[in-house]
Amino acid sequence: MKIGFTVIVALLASLTSVGAIPPSFHFDRDTFAFANMTVFEYENGIAHLRRGAEAKQRRYTRRCFVLSRTAVQFHKFARFDPHAAPLDDRALAQRIRMVTTRPAWREPLPEKERVVFPGYADLREMSKGRGLLLQETVGHGWPTYWRLGNYRMLFVQSRGYQEKTHANLEAALARGELFALYLTTLPQKFTLNHAVLVFAKQKSDSSGRDNYLVYDSNHPEKPRHLWWSERDRAFGFEKDWDFVGGYARAYQIYGKPLQ
Repeated sequence: MKIGFTVIVALLASLTSVGAIPPSFHFDRDTFAFANMTVFEYENGIAHLRRGAEAKQRRYTRRCFVLSRTAVQFHKFARFDPHAAPLDDRALAQRIRMVTTRPAWREPLPEKERVVFPGYADLREMSKGRGLLLQETVGHGWPTYWRLGNYRMLFVQSRGYQEKTHANLEAALARGELFALYLTTLPQKFTLNHAVLVFAKQKSDSSGRDNYLVYDSNHPEKPRHLWWSERDRAFGFEKDWDFVGGYARAYQIYGKPLQ
């Protein structure tokens, strides 16, 4: 009996190490406190070129893909120790890169194998205190324009593909996983070209829509809302100053290589 019990414990331990289950995602601790700022200025969701002195100001822009990806990576591969002393900039940057160089689609690491960030309770707190260092370390925005998966924006626009994306989203959330999405209205309209991170499903409303909460790096103050309309076989995204609201095509990103 002792041998059998030992074998069972060993098997459970090995399974845990192979496919560790990450803690639940909380917006107020697992997202960045700073914003991805827009290249354009907006009026009622319509983009305009910035002019004058404002156009020359240095802003942290073009990082919506980067911040969505990095939020996934920290959730799966990092942990925090608020009781230890914070690292200096060089050591902290090295640990950040240990997280961001691990492909986002890999399985979550067990607690004891995660990269430790001492001195902070969570990513939100660390991004308040060391925001500039994070911005300089998590990655550049320009490579996202050349991602191979971007071809879908032009060549994969069917309602059937959107239904498949919705099914994959539902399955991922049911497994307790995050789901990064590229949202766009291009090339038909230049109203949305953005990446967000879906982290929870809400109750369906009276119209029969499936509603979701997302982390939008343009809006670090609170979650935003995405929905799926079964009637229209299409996704929609919440209206705000940087989007007119409504229909958007959605494509999963960072779920597998070359996506």
